[in-house]
Amino acid sequence: MSLFLRAARPLDAGRMGEILHRFQRETDWMPDHHTGAEAIAHCDAMIRMGWVTVAEYSGAVVGFLARHGEEICALYLAPGAQGSGVADLLMAEAKARSPRLWLRVIAANNRAHRFYLRAGFAEVARGDGAENDENLPDITMIWQQESGR
Repeated sequence: MSLFLRAARPLDAGRMGEILHRFQRETDWMPDHHTGAEAIAHCDAMIRMGWVTVAEYSGAVVGFLARHGEEICALYLAPGAQGSGVADLLMAEAKARSPRLWLRVIAANNRAHRFYLRAGFAEVARGDGAENDENLPDITMIWQQESGR
């Protein structure tokens, strides 16, 4: 079987919530203020709003990207999918659907910050965390499709 992208379905919320909650638990700088059940409910809400694209490999969700209009609200991968190109595919799909994207990345998340820079995003502002659920300093980044495309 191969890797493919598809719109998330309601039954994906459990696996997505597991990926999201695992990141929270295993990241030392991330506050532990959501339960696994809350992570699943959050993913379920994003799915119901039609925001989520999942990456599936061999019948299992290995990553997801949630986009609301131009805002990328979430991009998370299962541990085994990191560094495999899954995030690149999810991002390429989001870029194909919108000529402009923006997001906030937690400043302490150096790996994600580097990924977004490589993906063509530019840093436009830094915040004190008042605009994110974690209340951690963040970086606002924007990607704009080049003219003439």
